[in-house]
Amino acid sequence: MDNPFKKFFGSATNFLAGGDNQNAVGIDIGSSAIKVVEIKKKGGKAVLETYGAIALGPYAGVDMGRVTNLPIEKIIEALKEVLKQSGVTTNSVVISIPVQSSLVFTIDLPPQIKTEEMSAIVSTEARKYIPVPITEVALDYFVLPQKETSFEEANNPDTTVSPVGKTEVLVVAIQNDAISKIRSIISQCNLEASFLEMEIFSSVRANFEHELSPVLLIDFGASRTKLSIVEFGMIKSYHTVNRGSADITDSISKSLSIPFPKAEEKKQEFGLFGDPAEKSIADIIKVHIDYIFGETNNVLLGYEKKYNRTISKVIFTGGGSLLKGFREVAESNFRAEIEIGHPFSKVGAPIFLEKVLDTAGPEFAVALGLALRKLQ
Repeated sequence: MDNPFKKFFGSATNFLAGGDNQNAVGIDIGSSAIKVVEIKKKGGKAVLETYGAIALGPYAGVDMGRVTNLPIEKIIEALKEVLKQSGVTTNSVVISIPVQSSLVFTIDLPPQIKTEEMSAIVSTEARKYIPVPITEVALDYFVLPQKETSFEEANNPDTTVSPVGKTEVLVVAIQNDAISKIRSIISQCNLEASFLEMEIFSSVRANFEHELSPVLLIDFGASRTKLSIVEFGMIKSYHTVNRGSADITDSISKSLSIPFPKAEEKKQEFGLFGDPAEKSIADIIKVHIDYIFGETNNVLLGYEKKYNRTISKVIFTGGGSLLKGFREVAESNFRAEIEIGHPFSKVGAPIFLEKVLDTAGPEFAVALGLALRKLQ
């Protein structure tokens, strides 16, 4: 099998090189929905052509919004439907690789390793982190740019920053079965995909501009929350919290003995501000948010200890970040600037869609980031 990660670590900039009239479609197959975004290169700019989403719950015989684990036939059925409904005009696509099918980690290697030796050394070291035989995964890696040690860091006995000269490598391992599954979906939907990409890299591309200081990206999805610490456009630390927005809805449903769709409706309507008639809704939501933020703070402490660097900003993306009152709770938790991602600001779109896209943006970050990569 040829390596699907050729040019896997694409640049987050210069995605408009090349000619005009080029269309690209990003497809984000999530645990509760499929989202698609089509953009076009026009006059040197990326322009939104169409976008759409379809809930996967009905294809699994459960409520919309619930987390699913569909067989490939059902995913294909749903994907064909959302492409049709959205009016996508090209079969040239990029599909995300779900985080549950992958591992992302960094390894420290000795300095001055020869380029021709790097692949074999990374493969050997990666075995320590991968819980399955190395033959069952596809590996890719990127040597992280080295940060110069400041005078203060060099003379601070408490810092554990890797010494200058040590090579830090970001490694990604993807299950071969997951790659085969995606390729089968592509083939059976009569699509063409020149590469695949892990959803976290797409999300970074869609949400970041030119931040130089360390930034925490929190992707609050349906089944899990993904935490990426990004510096100079590259992921330096990555973790997942196995709790998402669907867990919140499920808790509301069980606590109030109401159907899941009604619980989702109440969650969206009242959020962390709470329902005057049922104040426990805000309390239920906050229990989950506190847990996620608690895990996040542990990750930040580990990062600060290792690199002696603090984050300057937290960017939220994913559907869960649209909860009412979420930003206010985040601002009281993190000692950093808080921002809700606006991925669609990277593309041209009609003025009348501005408010809609501003609200929908966090949910479509991965799909848009994939499409932007296609235009590189």
